[in-house]
Amino acid sequence: MTALSLNYTTLALFSLVAVATIATPGPTVLLALSNGARMGVRRAIPGMLGALASDFVLVASVAVGLGALLAASEFWFAVVKWVGAAYLAWIGLRMLRSQGSLNLDAMPDDRRAGARKVFMKSFLVAVTNPKGYLFCSALLPQFIDSAAPQAPQYVAIGLLFAAIDFLIMFAYALIGARAVSLLRRRAILWMDRTCGAVLLALAGSLAFYRRGS
Repeated sequence: MTALSLNYTTLALFSLVAVATIATPGPTVLLALSNGARMGVRRAIPGMLGALASDFVLVASVAVGLGALLAASEFWFAVVKWVGAAYLAWIGLRMLRSQGSLNLDAMPDDRRAGARKVFMKSFLVAVTNPKGYLFCSALLPQFIDSAAPQAPQYVAIGLLFAAIDFLIMFAYALIGARAVSLLRRRAILWMDRTCGAVLLALAGSLAFYRRGS
């Protein structure tokens, strides 16, 4: 490896691992799916950008050692875990109570406010999940050459991770939008209720999650 970039073999291997990890339905891709169904792909993009922002936070946390802190500190791990579980549960409950309504005719100011809300929802879901920090702390260093400057390598890994994440979330949002175009309002209701139930289940699994399990 050089100081400026990772070799192609390492990047390809990392890409395969990242695709397998991200494509597995989790909170952010479920939100992308639901947002695509309710708002269309274009208006779901702010949520994708929120998830990308969290990706950079996760990678940076590994680079500066915050991931290791969560792995070592029971207190801070528990704080992040319970905040994340509570937020996931709150979103899940709201989606379960959804009436399957569309909001495609909002005024411009409402759309801007909605975009900020969609961005922050996805960002907070991802950034308050301690599993993400532990996973990145365990995975990313395996693709870093400790004998070369590490900052450029983490930048390259972070950009690749974010690009893969965006493409997969875009695909999920597109699936949601296509389902709505075929099934109309019933598809939105089904999508919200299903995603809400899964998010509640993920919140429960996070609440009972123990490091090393």
